[in-house]
Amino acid sequence: MQVKIFLGSESDKPHAEKIENLLADLGIESEVIVASAHKVPEKVVEKVEELNKSDVSTVIITCVGMSNGLSGVVAGSSVHPVIACPVFKDSEEFMININSTLQMPSEVPVMTVLHPKNAALAAAKILGESNAELRGKLVERIKEVKGRY
Repeated sequence: MQVKIFLGSESDKPHAEKIENLLADLGIESEVIVASAHKVPEKVVEKVEELNKSDVSTVIITCVGMSNGLSGVVAGSSVHPVIACPVFKDSEEFMININSTLQMPSEVPVMTVLHPKNAALAAAKILGESNAELRGKLVERIKEVKGRY
């Protein structure tokens, strides 16, 4: 099982690190792929086509700021679930750009999760549906969180 994290640019790496760290805590392999849908769409499609050929259970998380073409391009070609976790530097940028993540055309399913750790947990829960060991880790994590309150 794996999570591939597509970034629109190198500047999105700090956002992705929050996702990677939680995935590592859960024992889930992850890899970051930097490929702008606007600047190198052929690279995005090539990487997605490679993932489509793999038998490994995969969830894709896209992290991009500004105009989010990346999530749609990935979801439009991928057989794997796609979670968008957009990058915003401030609330003004959020208000201007969130619709480019939320509003996708038909046949382009993208789930949107705003918090990086929640995006990692959502991916883990999807993968946990077919992996008993991971499901057990998630059960323990939920118990731990509930114990704090």
